[in-house]
Formats: sequence, structure tokens, C-alpha cells
Amino acid sequence: MKRIPRPTRRQFLTASAAAIGFPTIVPSSVFGQNAPSKKITMAVFGWGMMGPGNTNSFLNESDCQVVAACDVDKKNLEAALTKINGHYKNTDCKGYHDYREVMARKDIDTVMLALPDNWHALTAVEAAKNGKDIYGEKPLARTIAEQQAIVKAVQKYNRIWQTGSWQRSQDNFRIAAEIVRNGLIGKLQRVEVGLPSGHNDFAGTKDKMQVTPPPAHLDYNFWIGPSQMEDYIEGRVHKNWRWNYNIGGGQLLDWIGHHCDIAHWGMDMDRSGPSEVKPIQVDFPPAGSVWNTATKYRSECTYPGGVVMTIAGGHPDIKMGTKWIGTDGWVWVDRSGFDCSKDELKQKIQKREGDKVVEAFKAPKLGEDVIKNPLYKSPGHHRNFLDCVKSRQPTITPVETAHRSATPGHLSLISLILNRSIKWDAEKEVILGDEDATKLLTRPYRGDWKLEV
Repeated sequence: MKRIPRPTRRQFLTASAAAIGFPTIVPSSVFGQNAPSKKITMAVFGWGMMGPGNTNSFLNESDCQVVAACDVDKKNLEAALTKINGHYKNTDCKGYHDYREVMARKDIDTVMLALPDNWHALTAVEAAKNGKDIYGEKPLARTIAEQQAIVKAVQKYNRIWQTGSWQRSQDNFRIAAEIVRNGLIGKLQRVEVGLPSGHNDFAGTKDKMQVTPPPAHLDYNFWIGPSQMEDYIEGRVHKNWRWNYNIGGGQLLDWIGHHCDIAHWGMDMDRSGPSEVKPIQVDFPPAGSVWNTATKYRSECTYPGGVVMTIAGGHPDIKMGTKWIGTDGWVWVDRSGFDCSKDELKQKIQKREGDKVVEAFKAPKLGEDVIKNPLYKSPGHHRNFLDCVKSRQPTITPVETAHRSATPGHLSLISLILNRSIKWDAEKEVILGDEDATKLLTRPYRGDWKLEV
């Protein structure tokens, strides 16, 4: 397996089996409190990459009222309040620095969490404890142990959860998964999950890699939160935090909750997972790099029945998106399009690419005579969440699904770090016979931060 220098486990994290339990995951069947009879109130957390877009979607829903915003960066918080109060033409939305103050408000029904990965678990568990329904970004959390804690909290406190894996609310992705689930490409044999490679400079800070004092408007100590303390470097905070393993998980974890989520939907694996994960190839930046996440990677996951999923970024033979290959054909879907080996299962269209009009395909509308087992159809991801808050029925991407969708990415990263295959018990959710790999299912929390469900 070709490799360039990779970070040691110490650089990746200070491995420790911290006291974050591994709860047994059981199906949710009971939903708690009655749905709100008034307008649904919401607090939004994080005003970086996904926060503004998610908030704008909720602002456009007439039965939702955003009443609070929280960010540890004063400039981001000011921008959030300007947007929200400008929309309502009042000053009713209040700003907060500490997420716990917001969660304690009894008049808030729901929260939207768009925070760095290291903050997903603490805020989600706190929200569930305080009776809030939750719209949370992908991946579900920074580690498998944190994901298990979130699942346990959502189930324990009977909360509604929607994951920002919005592709499930798009027709192209749903129909592609239906084609697979209804046996229209025969017995499934292989799955290809194509993800991005490299590092995107989302914040325009790739040249700002020097250690400097944190700016006065950012509470950097709070921003680091439960992660290990590092010197402030502008190039690894807002938006570009995902390229540093102390906070995020690189392209692999940033995207696994999208295309692996769709792959699992077609495979009927929303409550299960692989039995083995094998590292194939990985390139890490040189040791000591500020952006230290894998830039190129490839792994193989073996599922029940012998189905093999390849997860890859930076490999031309694995096309971006999700492709299922069966004994009687294949189907591929991505945000850029749709294709299938069977002409009757695709619709020819024309689309513009720059100055050119090119031939392309989209998923056809298939009748009940073809799709005998249809999948969950969503009216839109944010709308679906609000509808389920009222009905107390599961969303299209509930917490259990988000957990299972991200797990192959976490296991792949562990196998790539250790450079060996991992055996996984998908029912008990434990790594078999590998103590070092098991330690990497979690990370130690800094100082007084604790994750308690």
C-alpha cells in the first residue's frame, strides 16, 4: 500500500479510552411530549459555513420562529443577529455566548447545530437533556463513541432528530436508491462511494499558518472546547478547521455522511454496517503540517452477503457520488447527475455546462408497477424536520441513520491510521481483537469537559 509520511497516533490524538460509554442502540418506537401547538421556536448555533444557509431555510418557513443565536465569535454572532432580526424586522432574537444558557430556555422547542465536529456531541446531548428537538449537521460526531452517546441521548429523552444529510430529500437520490432496493439491477455485488480529495480553502486562510494571539472577538479557549489545546492559527479555525484532526476529520469524514448515507439507503443498511474495513491507500501531509488530514485515501468495507463498498477520494476510477453495481446492471447518482446501465431507468435531458449545452440524464419517475417498495419521500429537508416535530414521527435522516452512515468513515480512518484491517461487530458496535484500534473509537476530553448522557 503506497503511503507518504502520516501522523503518528499521538499526533492524531492522545489515545485514551475516556469515560464515554458505548450504549446499546435499539430502535426508537416511542416519541415523548406532545407536538407544539404554537409556532415552533428555534435557536441556531454556529454562523460559519452551514449555519447561515440552514437558518435561512428555517426563516422561510412560516411556522418556525428563530428566537436565539449562539456563537463564541462576536463577529459571527453579530452577523447572525443582523440577518435574523433583519428578516423579522425586530430585535426579538437574542444573542448568546454559552450554549448551555440557550439550552436552559424553556420557551425554545428546537435547535439547529452547525458547529465544528468536536462540538457536535456536547451540544446535542445538552439539547436532548433539555427537551429540544434537534437539526444537526453531518457527520454525526467526531468519533464513534460520541455518536453512540448522541444516539443514546436522543432515544433516552425521546427527541426528534434530523441530520443535515439533505440528499435524501432530493428525488434523484431517492429514486436511485429505490432502483437498487427494488432489485432493478439484480443482486447487489459492489458499491462505490466517491468523495473529494485534497483540502479546500473555504475561508481564504491557506497562507495564514503562523501562530498569533487569538483575535479579541473570538473566545478561542471556548472554541477549542473539549479538544486538546493548540496554538491559535487562523488557517485552522473558521471553516478550515475540518482539515485538522484535533477538530475535524478531513474530506473523508466531511463527506461520508452524504454519499455513504445514500449508499446505505440503497443497500438497506440504515441500522447495520460492515463486518470488516481494510485500508488500501492513503496520503497524509508531512508530519507537523497545520492541515494534517488525509488528502488522498481508499478503503474497502465488507458487508453482509459479501457486498464490498469502496470508499475513495482522489482516485479517478471511483467517480464522485454513489454507484451500486449488481448482477444485472448499475446505477450512479451525484449532485451533478444520474446515470444507469438500463436506458428504461434514466431520462435524457440537456443541461448547460458553461457556454455549452450537453446531454445528460436524470432519474425518471417510476410507477408503482416498477417501484413496488417506495422509500421515504420528503417535502424538503428543513420542512420535513418541522413536520416531524409536530407529528412526533421519525425524520428522513434520524439519528440512528446518521450514526450508521458515518461509521464506515470513522472505521476507515482508524484502519488507515493503523495501516491494518479492522474487524467490526455491527450489532454490538465494537472492534474485535484490536485494543489499539478500540482506543481510537474515542478521544480524551480536555479539562473539565465531560460527555454525560
